[in-house]
Amino acid sequence: MDADHCYLEGNADAVEFCPHEPHANLLAASTYTLQEGDLPSRSGSVYLFDVEHSRLNLLHKVDTTGVFDIRWSRGGGGSLALAQADADGCLRVYKVDDSEDKGYCLREVAGEKISSSMCLYLDWDQSSTSIVVGLSDGSASVVSFTDSNLETVQEWKGHDFEVWTASFDLNNPSLVYTGSDDCKFSCWDIRDNPGDNRVFQNSKAHTMGVCCVSPSPSEPYSVFTGSYDETLRVWDTRSVSRPVNEVSVSLGGGVWRIKHHPSVRGVVLVACMHNGFAVVKVGGGKGEVMESYSKHESLAYGADWYKGKDQKRSLVATCSFYDKLLCLWKPETAFEI
Repeated sequence: MDADHCYLEGNADAVEFCPHEPHANLLAASTYTLQEGDLPSRSGSVYLFDVEHSRLNLLHKVDTTGVFDIRWSRGGGGSLALAQADADGCLRVYKVDDSEDKGYCLREVAGEKISSSMCLYLDWDQSSTSIVVGLSDGSASVVSFTDSNLETVQEWKGHDFEVWTASFDLNNPSLVYTGSDDCKFSCWDIRDNPGDNRVFQNSKAHTMGVCCVSPSPSEPYSVFTGSYDETLRVWDTRSVSRPVNEVSVSLGGGVWRIKHHPSVRGVVLVACMHNGFAVVKVGGGKGEVMESYSKHESLAYGADWYKGKDQKRSLVATCSFYDKLLCLWKPETAFEI
C-alpha cells in the first residue's frame, strides 16, 4: 500500500531508516549524478526526512559529491551518526543536530580522503567505532572513527575489480566479508594483515559480480549475498573456511541490496535493479517471494525497513535511480512478529 512519494533532485541510490529511538522517524536518502563531458563531474546530495504519520517531510539537504552509500551507526557508546561513501574516495560522517530554531539537520563532523579510487559501500561494526569500505580498485579499507577523527587502520587488495560490498560479521568483529565484480565472495581476518589472512574465497557460486553481502541479525551463522546474476543466496558459515550455499532464490533482476526485517526472522527486503523490489521469506532450506513492488520505473537501488518500536505494520522506503523517485509504502503481507 502506497503511503507517500517524492522526487529527489539527483539520481536516487540509497535510503536508510535511523535504527535508534527516539529518532526512528528519521530517514536518510542519497543521490549520485554523473555530469558527462570533457570534464566529467559527479555530484550528489544527502537528504534527511521525517516520516511521522508515514509522510515524507524534508528536514535538511546537504549538497556534496556523488554518493554511493550511506549508513547510520549501529549504536554502542557513540552518539547518532550517519556515514557517507562517495565518488571522490572520501568517507564522511555527519551528526544529527536538533535545535528549537532550526530543527533537525546534518552536520559534518569528520571527513577523510581514504583512497584515490571511489568509495562504493560502507558498513559500521557493532560498536560503531570502525567502518569498512569497499573501493573501486578492488581494495577494502577499515577506518577507525573516534570523536571527530577518521583514520585508516587496514587496507588490502583482495579482488580484481570493484568491491561493491563489504560487511562486518555481526558476531565476530575480526571478520569482514567482501563481494566484487570479479564474482568472488570472500571473508578476511582483519586482526593482522587481512591480505595475508583470507578465511575463504568462493569464486564459483556467483556467475556475475557480487553486489551485496548481508549477515543475518537473527541467525549467527547465516549470511545472505546478492549478485548481478539475479540470485539471492543464503550461506551457512558454521564451517568458516568453506561456507555452504543453503538456499538460492531467482528474483529476475540483479540483487543490489538486501535488508533484514527488524523483527521478523528470515524476511528480507531486496532491491532487484531491473525488476523492482521484493519481500522474500527464507527458512527451512527454501526461499519464496512473498510480495513484489513495481511502482518504480528505473533501476531499483535503495531499500530499507522502518525500525521504530511503535511499528504496527511494516513500513518500507525504496528509491530508484534515473527517475529519482523515493517511495514510502506498506507491504500487504501480514507478518507474525
